[in-house]
Amino acid sequence: MKAIRDGWLNGLVGVVIFAGSLPATRVAVMDMSPTFLTAARAAIAGVLALFLLILSRQKLPERQDWLSLLYVSIGVVVGFPLFTALALQYVSAAHTIVFIGLLPLATAIFGVIRSGERPSLIFWLFAIFGASLVFAFMLFQTQSWSFNYGDFFMLVAILLCGFGYAEGGKLSKHLGGWQVICWALLITLPIMLLLSYLYLPTNFQLIPVQAKLGLAYVSIFSMLIGFFFWYKGLAQGGIATVGQLQLLQPIFGLAIAAVLLHEQVSVAMFMVTIAVIVCVACAKKFA
Repeated sequence: MKAIRDGWLNGLVGVVIFAGSLPATRVAVMDMSPTFLTAARAAIAGVLALFLLILSRQKLPERQDWLSLLYVSIGVVVGFPLFTALALQYVSAAHTIVFIGLLPLATAIFGVIRSGERPSLIFWLFAIFGASLVFAFMLFQTQSWSFNYGDFFMLVAILLCGFGYAEGGKLSKHLGGWQVICWALLITLPIMLLLSYLYLPTNFQLIPVQAKLGLAYVSIFSMLIGFFFWYKGLAQGGIATVGQLQLLQPIFGLAIAAVLLHEQVSVAMFMVTIAVIVCVACAKKFA
């Protein structure tokens, strides 16, 4: 079916764009506070979203849609950026990228809760197996059986992001993919502009160019353009099924972290990534 095929294609483009988010955040957070980075990326994207909504003369969403848009804002505009930035103060980008393997399962679960989707049992088996691989890797990577702060922050980020993805995918069916993220950004824009001003580094002009480029990437691509494709893909192909494409994100992200940040990608990281790619292929087949 063409809509489903287009959904997977749009979803894949979104995943490729999102793959650069954690490495870019890692670069930016080395010279900016997590609070400023979270506020600034949302403020920049929010201003761009405002112009898009005005220029395209979009009508206001229906009253019943505003609460869902607020949920999207909490999940992907505030929650995920903030907690990933906090996590990246404690762990490497390569380490956090592996956690993305848990995101498809979180998205699928919230897709069932919020949209009433009913994937097959075999789909759930592969989704859970892929997430379990990532969880096992996370445990063996730590020196003990307890999590550090970075691991905890990433788990919170994954839960909030999965919720925001599912809610946005549901809204996109009647609002449109790019409209959902633009309205969600607009909700938080006044607060994010204020926080950006309050937490603006005193030496901002002295911050390295690469950190500013990292901020630019997460603001324009991760916070805005990537969602144009992602939410459209979720609406076309189904939240739970297209959401499994996120299992491909770690391999793209690890490659970026290795090439641009010169971070070490262990054999274990690579093997887990390959395994979750197999899982996403199987989940797609049996969805």
